[in-house]
Amino acid sequence: MTSALREEICRVGASLFARGYVHATAGNISVRTDDGYLITPTDACLGNLDPARLAFVNAAGEQVSGDRASKTLTLHRNIYGSDPDARCVIHTHSTHLVALTLSGVWSQDDILPPLTPYYVMKVGHVPLIPYHRPGDPAVGTLVAARISAMRNKGMPIRAVMLDRLGPNVWHTSPANASAVLEELEETARLYLLARPQALSEEQLEELRTHFGAHW
Repeated sequence: MTSALREEICRVGASLFARGYVHATAGNISVRTDDGYLITPTDACLGNLDPARLAFVNAAGEQVSGDRASKTLTLHRNIYGSDPDARCVIHTHSTHLVALTLSGVWSQDDILPPLTPYYVMKVGHVPLIPYHRPGDPAVGTLVAARISAMRNKGMPIRAVMLDRLGPNVWHTSPANASAVLEELEETARLYLLARPQALSEEQLEELRTHFGAHW
C-alpha cells in the first residue's frame, strides 16, 4: 500500500506541474498512512519527485526516512488532526488564487462567491487565513480552529486559502484532493476574468436539495 501511495503522490505532483498548477519548488503533497505520514521533501519540485525519496514521518511527527520533510508538515498534521476523513493534503501557490488575495478576495469567510454549481458542490466554502511566513506553526492552529468552527456551523470545509501563499486542500485521496484544487483554481481564474454574479439563493437551494451541497 505504501509503495502505491508513493507512486500516486508522484503521479499527482507531475500532473499538477505539467498543467501549471505548481511551479519551480513551490507546493507540497502529503498522505496520511496507518502509522504516520508520507510528505514531499522541502524544496522538491512536484514535477520530478522520486518515490523513494519522499519523507516518511511517524505518528508523533518524527522523521523516519527519506529526504527532509516539507516545512509545512505541522500544518498538514493539524489538518489531519482536525478532519478524520482527510487522507491527503495538497498545497500549491496557484497563480490565480494568489492573485485573488493580492487584488482582494470576495470575503474573509469565502474567498470566492458561489459562481458555478460544481464549485459549490465540489469545493464549497473556502476561508482566508491571514498572512504568516511560510512554515509558521501558528498557521496550523488557525486552520484547525477554522475547520472546527465551520463544522460546528454545519458547513464542513475541505480547503483554506493562505493569504499571499496559496491554497491547502484535503480529501480522501491524492486524486480527489487534486480535483478540489483544480476546481478551486479554475473558479478563481473565472472570477478574475469576468467578475460574474453569484448563483442566486434559489439556485443554491436546488443544489442543496438535489446534491446535498453545503452552502
